[in-house]
Amino acid sequence: MSLAERTRDAAREQPFLVDALRAGVANYSAAARFLDVDGDQDAVATALRRYAEDLPDREPTARDVRVTMERGVGRLRDPENANAREVLLSVSGAAFGATDDGKTAVLATGDVDLDGVRTTLDALAVDDVAVDALAHADDVVVVVVPRLDAANALRAIERAFDAVPSGPAVTDRR
Repeated sequence: MSLAERTRDAAREQPFLVDALRAGVANYSAAARFLDVDGDQDAVATALRRYAEDLPDREPTARDVRVTMERGVGRLRDPENANAREVLLSVSGAAFGATDDGKTAVLATGDVDLDGVRTTLDALAVDDVAVDALAHADDVVVVVVPRLDAANALRAIERAFDAVPSGPAVTDRR
């Protein structure tokens, strides 16, 4: 395997680095030092630069979504006997819905896709918002957060859907 191939593989193991390469904000020398690639660091930096040229641009686009909050949400104690209208999200036997457990659900509906969900999770992490649960299906994403984080979560989700990177980073995976 060539140095360039090893460098690309190492970069793919660090999604934040691929995002930085797509955005054109990566310091190639620092990234070469960070990656665990056996070879000359200048050659690794050059391989990263060439890899970045092959990646699609990270052009952010706004999405048409409506973001709302629903208070009084929590984990349902008996999800199998819950009314279907009470359940906001359910995954593998765990369900969240209408119960006053000190949680709030933030819902984004409209032009919601996986790129938007990924951007949402990144924005929530940057704002240090604890996520208790998240579900995405069709054109909606539901995020359950502690009540005190609800306003910050709503703003983070709105901000995220205002700047979703266009298309995933397509790489030359083999």
